[in-house]
Amino acid sequence: MSSKNRLIYLPLGGAGEIGMNAYVYGYGPADNERLILVDVGVTFPEMENTPGVDLIFADIAWLEARADRLEAIFITHAHEDHVGALGLLWPRLKAPVYTRAFTGNIAARKLEEKGQDPSIIRVVGAYPEKIKAGPFTVSFLPVSHSIPESSGMVIDTPAGRLVHTGDFKLDETPGVGDPFDPALWAEVAGKGVKALICDSTNVFSPNAGRSESSVGPAIRQLVQKAEGMVVATTFASNIARVKTLAEAGRDAGRSVVLLGRAMRRMVEAGVESGVLTDFPTTVPPEDAVSIPRDHLMLIVTGSQGERRAASAQLSRGKYLGLSMKEGDMFLFSSKTIPGNEKGVIHIVNAFSEMGVDVVDDAADLYHVSGHANRPDLETVHKIMKPQMVVPMHGEHRHLREHVKLAAENGFAAAIATNGTMLDLSGKAPRVVGQIEAGRTYLDGSVQIGALDGIVRDRIRLALNGLVMVTLIIDEDDEPLGEPWVELKGLPETGSSNAALAEVLEGDLAQLIARADDKTLADDDKLEDLLRRRTRQVALQEIGRKPEVVVVISRLVA
Repeated sequence: MSSKNRLIYLPLGGAGEIGMNAYVYGYGPADNERLILVDVGVTFPEMENTPGVDLIFADIAWLEARADRLEAIFITHAHEDHVGALGLLWPRLKAPVYTRAFTGNIAARKLEEKGQDPSIIRVVGAYPEKIKAGPFTVSFLPVSHSIPESSGMVIDTPAGRLVHTGDFKLDETPGVGDPFDPALWAEVAGKGVKALICDSTNVFSPNAGRSESSVGPAIRQLVQKAEGMVVATTFASNIARVKTLAEAGRDAGRSVVLLGRAMRRMVEAGVESGVLTDFPTTVPPEDAVSIPRDHLMLIVTGSQGERRAASAQLSRGKYLGLSMKEGDMFLFSSKTIPGNEKGVIHIVNAFSEMGVDVVDDAADLYHVSGHANRPDLETVHKIMKPQMVVPMHGEHRHLREHVKLAAENGFAAAIATNGTMLDLSGKAPRVVGQIEAGRTYLDGSVQIGALDGIVRDRIRLALNGLVMVTLIIDEDDEPLGEPWVELKGLPETGSSNAALAEVLEGDLAQLIARADDKTLADDDKLEDLLRRRTRQVALQEIGRKPEVVVVISRLVA
């Protein structure tokens, strides 16, 4: 083991993808560094690749094995992809958790939901307040984003200052939360920045980002003109937008109703932490039923087509006694995240069938991104003047383009996807290791590895169907009757126009009748024989090879 100290960066999630953020920094002798973790987020499953899975988060096995060297966990902001796995993974790490007030409110709820002690959370102030964590001195640098009190991390080390931007945009009038303060960023950069570890989400967007405040007039005008009931959806965490929508409803003389647990939770957290003030008065859903439709403004969860959210529930009929009718308006004050298009389109069509007018943001009137666009990234590069740039928070194409952008402006840069360890000690980032950075699934109440085969088997069952073959063998190793078959997820009749189960049972009965004594005495051989023949016959009958489970029961003398 080398005694020379080094400064390392190791993404476990969030680099090479959007979501599931988890970034490790370390300082000390090689393979014996003291460590900190920035963010511990989730990403969400999809039926096609992860059926039945509840949440997906980073595999922290590498970090768990070194938990005795983990000084602290820092959470940049309260989006699920940055804090969502805290309650699930903290018991395996057991390090102090530092956040700002609003994030701390959400993080404490995450811990409580999983039976953890919320006092684990240590709420701290913004820069220049400092937290000492082993060889690191860390401050929360206020940034503007689509959720209040987002922060970059100023990480001082013996090898130099790091700035981890977290998710950010350059917005000087965000409505709720911290505005972008170029003077403060310049102050942070004044002592020199060794490395800028930077959000890459919108690196392909060529125009400077717009302010959150720019959507207010268009939303107010739209709501003012509406004749029926107005329903609007946005990301529940974007409480600046939620407030804008609520104010538009109030100013149009409408009673405002919040629908969806996440929406209410975020507004409550904003009020409790002091970042959300003067929020319009709301009425509960049970009272809204008796209010005239043209005097109602519902703000609901489900902007991404989530099946159990309020938007989807309304598209299927009633939700908490409320329903949509012809002449009502539904506003998507959001962009659809790639991969969620099917769910959103399904909701749009369901509303269309009801005669509801659906308004989306195709004209860029009712939504702005929470991430810095390409010109904004260049602005930050120039303010920070880092020795090197390390792109994070983006798919591989985003990271690669961000490296090109940094190089164009004269900065050393490198791509580090999940599991790639960079040494930041020198003049340029250098790859010094690669670890297995997989995924962990929350499946019901159990955490399973992505490579454990459980979800893979579930997909195979969904694609191929299931045949269960049962055979009883007596004390003399002789079949007691014929095998019987049960089908799941398969056609009842095959190409022979006979019942598939009966065809399989007849063929397997002949197979067993021909089997020799040695095969009948060996469960493994017998199981393999029955499985292979079942799949062959099924292929002939229905053109597919199903999954086959063979159950052999032996009677004991």
